[in-house]
Amino acid sequence: QVQLVESGGGLVQAGGSLRLSCAASGRTVSSYAMGWFRQAPGKEREFVAAISWSGGSPDYADSVKGRFTLSRDNYKNTVYLQMNSLKPEDTAVYYCAAVRRYSGSYGAHYWGQGTQVTVSS
Repeated sequence: QVQLVESGGGLVQAGGSLRLSCAASGRTVSSYAMGWFRQAPGKEREFVAAISWSGGSPDYADSVKGRFTLSRDNYKNTVYLQMNSLKPEDTAVYYCAAVRRYSGSYGAHYWGQGTQVTVSS
């Protein structure tokens, strides 16, 4: 089993920054990569970014590339999503997920509870 707990969401003005954290636990955590997804009201959940515990560069959705930075702390089993230059369209519930990558996409196997990010104009 994998348990994921997100934190760091909140209200920020356009152009501001937030850092989201996801603390992961469970004996099978290392067998997954870690991803972030988001879901706005009335919209489908969409991929934001993902990173492997073992190495390699993070993957980013085109909509956040250059503004968001995903990093990891293997010792703490925690991943961070640094969100800069936030836009109102970034407003959503952000979910951490334990994922595995297939050909060109990620499949989520476990989800955190979500944290709300609201960007005002």
